[in-house]
Amino acid sequence: MKPRICTLFILAFLIGTSCSNPDTSQVKPNFVFILVDDLGWADLGCYGSTFHETPNIDRLAGASMRFTNAYAACPVCSPTRASIMTGKYPARTGVTDWIAGRQVYSPGLPCDKLLSRDFELEMKLEELTIAEALKAAGYNTFFAGKWHIGEDSVYWPEHQGFDINKGGWSVGSPRGGYFSPYINPRLESGPEGECLTDRLTDESIRFLEDHATDPFFLYLSFYTVHNPQQGKPELIEKYMQKIETEGLNPEAMETTDREWIKYAAPRGRFVERVQQGHPVYASMIETLDANVGRLMQRLEELELSKNTIVFFMSDNGGLSTSEGSPTSNLPLRGGKGWMYEGGIREPMFIKWPGSGSEGSISEVPVTSTDFYPTILEMAGVEPMPGQHMDGISLAPLLTGEGILEERPIFWHYPHYSNQGGKPGAAVRLGDYKLIEFFDPGIVELYNLAEDMGETTNLAEQMPGKVKELLELLHTWQQEVGAEGMDPNPSFDPEYLRENYIH
Repeated sequence: MKPRICTLFILAFLIGTSCSNPDTSQVKPNFVFILVDDLGWADLGCYGSTFHETPNIDRLAGASMRFTNAYAACPVCSPTRASIMTGKYPARTGVTDWIAGRQVYSPGLPCDKLLSRDFELEMKLEELTIAEALKAAGYNTFFAGKWHIGEDSVYWPEHQGFDINKGGWSVGSPRGGYFSPYINPRLESGPEGECLTDRLTDESIRFLEDHATDPFFLYLSFYTVHNPQQGKPELIEKYMQKIETEGLNPEAMETTDREWIKYAAPRGRFVERVQQGHPVYASMIETLDANVGRLMQRLEELELSKNTIVFFMSDNGGLSTSEGSPTSNLPLRGGKGWMYEGGIREPMFIKWPGSGSEGSISEVPVTSTDFYPTILEMAGVEPMPGQHMDGISLAPLLTGEGILEERPIFWHYPHYSNQGGKPGAAVRLGDYKLIEFFDPGIVELYNLAEDMGETTNLAEQMPGKVKELLELLHTWQQEVGAEGMDPNPSFDPEYLRENYIH
């Protein structure tokens, strides 16, 4: 802990020195960061959903810069969450899979050519998080909801820069479900039947009321819409009626007629949803929307909205291929756990009052490592060397004072996902995205401007582009210390043919 304390002391000193002659006309902005779990790119009305009802979130997006090419740093949750906190790619932090990973219960299956790479089971205390940087700059810091970047309590939010922690601990889904009692060591249960999503918003509003006169960083990390699928009964009934009223056919919303399912293990687990229409999932989306609306309304009532910058993001793609497959990400391919766009492209918007970006849309590719430097620049906080090494500030884009030069965005996922996704790495540069799948050892190339659904692999047609992007990807992997995968000694191709190809 000594190096960490020393680092924070130096940061506080530098901030104090840089602010020794402050401009008293400037007031520090407040920050509200809303992170939704497993929310798909197409799950909101403002991103094209016609089944889910999200008027409050759509209104917030309409007052923001809305991004159409925003990416999570990983197709699963824990690595993306660490990337937001540190501004570093998962390959650099060592948190490259959800904690503790599929290998805990199914390591080295005979159908897997490779062994999933061991990885860090926590975001290290040596990392200087965005919460710590803001706290050293005089911000009150608050966390509510899902954490999932540390098994042991010493790695939970209260030890990573947050003054208050309501509900953040080791697990990735609500242990007691979405209705009290919660079975959560960092959140007392409310009255029986209280909704967790409502409660986390209540706690956030209470924090706003208690800190309305001081600069704050409020990080509301909803457990919603992660499994288990549990909604308010009256809303579930509403969406069941909607299916009937609109003449939708639930049986046509899912399919197993996918080539990848023939090779996916374990057999029988995978069903791909091709149309939104899951009444419980839709009810959870509506509850999420109502609570985002409540939080925004309270900011208005407390006269904080004009000086509060709001971020909205999801940690990975929507769950569309397994574990109930409650949503569809179409026209994007795949979903949570996949290197395709459905697994990594996210709904994202930033509301910065007075910036001139209100009501705008940006097609510039951005990623979750960009939040850290963006927030620091907005707050007027100078970073220390070694912070947010893999992100860039989006502030010039939001103010219109600059443009972002074209840059590569990278992914490295040396694991088999729960959702059928194969291990691999990827890079996007401009319109082109290359995926190198470690298993089965192939490369795919897509022009996302013309083919956002990744239906046409251009690798054979464009060998020069493949070579360019592979070299870029491999150079980056060496720079960040991305670890590869070892052969699986239990791999049995005959077992694969007999049990999974059907």
